[in-house]
Amino acid sequence: MPGIQEVADRASVSTATVSRALSGNGHVSASTRERVARAAEELGYVVSSNASSLATGRTKNVGVVIPFLNKWFYSSVIEGAESALMSHGYDLTLYNLSGGGEERRSVLEHFLLRKRVDAVIAISLELTAAELTGMLNLNKPIVGIGGPLTGVRTLSIDNITVARLATEHLLSLGHRSIAHIGGNPQFERDFHLSTNRRGGYEAALEAAGVSPDPELFQSADFTIRGGYEAAKQLLGNPRKRPSAVFAASDEMAIGTILAARDLGLRVPDDVSVIGIDDHELSEFFGLSTVAQFPALQGRQAVEILMDQLHPSRRTQGSLDTPLPYELIVRSTTSRPR
Repeated sequence: MPGIQEVADRASVSTATVSRALSGNGHVSASTRERVARAAEELGYVVSSNASSLATGRTKNVGVVIPFLNKWFYSSVIEGAESALMSHGYDLTLYNLSGGGEERRSVLEHFLLRKRVDAVIAISLELTAAELTGMLNLNKPIVGIGGPLTGVRTLSIDNITVARLATEHLLSLGHRSIAHIGGNPQFERDFHLSTNRRGGYEAALEAAGVSPDPELFQSADFTIRGGYEAAKQLLGNPRKRPSAVFAASDEMAIGTILAARDLGLRVPDDVSVIGIDDHELSEFFGLSTVAQFPALQGRQAVEILMDQLHPSRRTQGSLDTPLPYELIVRSTTSRPR
């Protein structure tokens, strides 16, 4: 197995330069970094993570904390983060908090302290004051995704504006009887996602002179099955059937499409449907949606961490960075008949 001295000899640099070039720590010119990388590849040299950790105090490992593992959105954020971390030579350790309060406390109070990580990405995790203090006491870079965290660099989606955009699309088509499938306190997610999306829906209606109707709201659990059951209640009442449905997630919107078909209704002729996410199945169903690019969120979080881990490449940015979103119109929305 070739050693670092052999790489240094082949690249005509010092071993310290090889270490900086391959670890990304410290300044090395682009041409020298490329020459060292080529020498290492030719020799088959692999950096020892243990040795690198001892020398730099870094593990080249980032902890990612998520509330759910089996949700498409979170797995997509992780996929984006992992690909970006790999490109920078970092590993990822995943912490899933779906087990509840005790598991959450164990991860935030013990595992992140015990496990050696260089930085932390918290996805859709609204922290209490005590939890936030504990995280900041790690003295490691932290990036939050989903909403603002005091003293932490965060990437936030404006759920009120996103929901308002989806509802305004239906209003612009001429719909006035617009139902909403969202969450309730039982299914409330961090940063009040359900409440904010319902607020955006109601704000859009009120701005258009339409009074929100409590009978046109059904709660669900952000799954296809949950959306299906909620839509059956909304669409199964011929006396007050809406001409359009805005679901707070694409999975619930897909459930709505399936419920409409089972009730003998045509989408969009009898009922228009729109969601939020741009789920991987959305194009297959022709679903109109507001995309929020979860994989991009993961990649952006990593780039912010890299700026903090490597001061030489640090760029200035605001504490809270708004995330992009985009209305994508497909075949499930049209003018009412």
